[in-house]
Amino acid sequence: MSKGYFIAHIDVTDPDSYIPYRDKAPATVAQYGGTYLTRGGDLETMEGDALPPRTVVLEFPSVEAAKAWYNSPEYQEIIGIRHANATGFAQIVEGAD
Repeated sequence: MSKGYFIAHIDVTDPDSYIPYRDKAPATVAQYGGTYLTRGGDLETMEGDALPPRTVVLEFPSVEAAKAWYNSPEYQEIIGIRHANATGFAQIVEGAD
């Protein structure tokens, strides 16, 4: 079974109001077997258009686990904080074997 990756490129528009999301998200990720591979580290665009300034990559045991986390009541309870205080896009990607 291939691992699943949640990849988000976001621009935090209200850092102070974003703090509750930042503080609560890690527990929801861990609950579904996920780990942070990167969480807003330095970013350099090598090709194409520049992305939003913050990139987050989460690794899960499978795509199904990533989707279970994303759709979980625990994460859905806080996702509105991210939506209200950041713009960008997110994807779930199947890892290579």
